[in-house]
Amino acid sequence: MDRTRRNFLRGAALLGAGAIATRGVAETPAPSGQGKMPMPPGMKMGQGKTHGKQRAHQADAGAPGLSSVITPDLPYLPFQMDNGVKVFHLVAEPVKRAFLPGYSFDLWGYNGTAPGPTIEVNQGDRVRMVVENHLPEATSVHWHGIEVPIGMDGVPGVCQDPIPPGGRYVYEFTLHQEGTFFYHSHMAMQEMMGMIGMFIMHPKVPYSPKVDRDYGLILQEFAILPDNPIPNTMAMEFNWLTINGRSGPATTPLVAKLGERVRIRFVNLGMDHHPMHLHGNTFYVTGTEAGRAPQSTWRPENTVLVAVAQARDIEFDAIYPGDWMLHCHLPHHMMNHMASMVGPIAQVGHGLPAGMGMEEGMGMLRQGEALSKENGPSLGRSMGIGSDSETPTTNLPLSGMHAMQESGREREKKAQQMPGMQMPGMNIPANAETVPGFPQDMFMPMDAAVAKPETYGLRPTWSGSVGGMSTLVRVLEPALYDKIMELKQQAKSPAMSMPMPHRLRE
Repeated sequence: MDRTRRNFLRGAALLGAGAIATRGVAETPAPSGQGKMPMPPGMKMGQGKTHGKQRAHQADAGAPGLSSVITPDLPYLPFQMDNGVKVFHLVAEPVKRAFLPGYSFDLWGYNGTAPGPTIEVNQGDRVRMVVENHLPEATSVHWHGIEVPIGMDGVPGVCQDPIPPGGRYVYEFTLHQEGTFFYHSHMAMQEMMGMIGMFIMHPKVPYSPKVDRDYGLILQEFAILPDNPIPNTMAMEFNWLTINGRSGPATTPLVAKLGERVRIRFVNLGMDHHPMHLHGNTFYVTGTEAGRAPQSTWRPENTVLVAVAQARDIEFDAIYPGDWMLHCHLPHHMMNHMASMVGPIAQVGHGLPAGMGMEEGMGMLRQGEALSKENGPSLGRSMGIGSDSETPTTNLPLSGMHAMQESGREREKKAQQMPGMQMPGMNIPANAETVPGFPQDMFMPMDAAVAKPETYGLRPTWSGSVGGMSTLVRVLEPALYDKIMELKQQAKSPAMSMPMPHRLRE
């Protein structure tokens, strides 16, 4: 047994007699009109701020050469120092999250965001995690992949009492590992409501080769019925796929300067595995949820499978300029609020109708067997278009029984007027609906709605191909890179020259 492991176990034994008994206690709510624990001084609900001297993240790392991890669209969790201990405050609470402009949903998360804020620490740190429960039911926090004393592991009933509504639990432990980890509620359905966040441990000795750009991405999926802003956590099918709580094209591109070395950390907490594919570049898988992998195990890839509950680190040299797609390669995971496309039928059999209840819409069978013909899909499900419980044909707006009765010229004129069905100037043939399988794909650019500094200089209509669990890795020539950095600085100032759309602000 190495010295680090021996010291850790010795420390754990000492904690069992002292710190665990005093720190790891689920406190009941203090009497109040709202039944909530008083917030720590200086912290407001949903902000995740602490009192005293605060640090934004691990920028004060002791070892030279460490690079702070960028988690686009997510904040960092600040901490304060207390006699050598880094103290973090996590607030479990309901939040609203806009996956896409105009599509805001009710999730559960931490400190006002879902996924929760990113925690960055250093190997060897001692940390104290003060968890406040502002949910209407009990919760807990598990530190996924982190080797902690049993009283700190966060499984309610097994190693701690559940944290009651309005209560708190204080976790405290010393970190001896390094790598990409995460934290999440250990109540299963709460995980499906969005309760996860990244937990990065930087090594005492910097990794080699050194990276210039370090990104963190959390992969999630949700089943959300038409006109319902609340995820169906019992569902087995998913129609919203997100990266850091956004769906493409609202995901923020990952920017790197030509010639830099880039690391991307993936974390997956959901029900689906995700084969993450990077266009135009070869990378090496350098780490898992257990930490850095020996270099002898690295192998070249351009698609890495990030299975449920896993983390994967990839690294590559950004030597090919361009705007490269990074996406889950499951076809349904590259779209938003998908709709089944079926021929002219009207609620036959016992299929999966849209626009009805949660059980019917997500395929909870009441009779027959799952693979029988009568239980095949009827009309699918989506937001808005396609949410009717009865329609004569495919859910896409281009087609319909009434359109089939129109003249070819009328249909062609209508097709050309359909926004998003084609690029400007691209005409859909008048006989398109006679082709079996038509329509399949819609091309719906929304560049202006998702504009931000990181999208500056992208080709017009770029957003039409970035949907669902997709983003871009932009390898930029120095001049364009510097321009984007300048725009980002301007965006931080009150006189913002390129504001983010209001609907994407939380």
